[in-house]
Order: sequence, then structure tokens, then C-alpha cells
Amino acid sequence: MSLIHPADHDAVFVRAADAEVLGGSPATVRLLADSSATHGALSTQRVTLGRGADGAAPHRHTTASELFYVLGGALQVLAGERVVTAHEGDLIVVPPHMPHAFAAVPDTEADVLIVVTPGVERFDYFRLLTRFGEGEATLEELLDEQERFDNHFLDSPLWRETRTAGGGG
Repeated sequence: MSLIHPADHDAVFVRAADAEVLGGSPATVRLLADSSATHGALSTQRVTLGRGADGAAPHRHTTASELFYVLGGALQVLAGERVVTAHEGDLIVVPPHMPHAFAAVPDTEADVLIVVTPGVERFDYFRLLTRFGEGEATLEELLDEQERFDNHFLDSPLWRETRTAGGGG
């Protein structure tokens, strides 16, 4: 892995009005900076979830850590073999290979900044997810892209049980 030197590239500045927005109610994703914009340092997006809305199904990354910073509301997060609830101002960092998922706490909205580091080119992944949600892409297409986006889906009985029960930690 090479180190990123600040003198090698300019600062990244994204105005809210310029961010690409995907989805709508109950989940909105604002694409802020992809890996190509940050020269591999990170990729980041802001996800806003309606009351109890699902964010991401259980998955893991092989090369990247994922940071969740709760801007507002409450976020339920699967981190390995536990489910925790993060509130405004809380931070969770999930290391590579650890199963994780996230959703708004039942009856609560959540607004979260997500940072993946080192950066993975992921904007096309979120566009594919949007197309999948709208019935314009198939599950097979989504599964075929797991390696490309370092997003490997998995089953988590704990997450399924927690979300079905409406509980959390």
C-alpha cells in the first residue's frame, strides 16, 4: 500500500448542492466523494433513513474498514456477533472481514455519514443498488459485482432476528 502525500493532489471539496442524490423515502444516499476523487484515501456518502428503514443488509469488506458517524437519530448496527444502537454523535468503526449491517432504529429516523477507507470506488455500487430497488437490475447482477465493490453479502441470523423483533442493543 502506498502512502498518500497531501502535496500529491488537491483538497476535495463537495458542496451539498452538488452531491448526487439517490433514492428517496425511506432511504436517501448522498454520494459525496469516491475513491478516485480522494486518490484512494477514502470514499464517503451520507445516508438518511426514515423511521425503522433498512440501510444495508449484512455484508463484509475484505480490504476496507467502514466508519459510521451518526449525525442524527439512532442507528442500529450489526458489528460481528453483536447489535448495538448508536445515537447522534456516536462513532462505530468496523474493521475488514467483520460482518456488519445497519438500519434506523424502529420508530426512529437516522442520518449517518459513512466513510470507507482505504477508498473503494463505490458510487456505481450505490447506483446499482438503486436500480435493483427499482426493479431495473437483478439480484444476479448485484451478486456478480461483489468482488468489484468489495461488498460481500452474508447471512446473519442475529441481524434477521433483531430486525424482526424490532429490538436492538
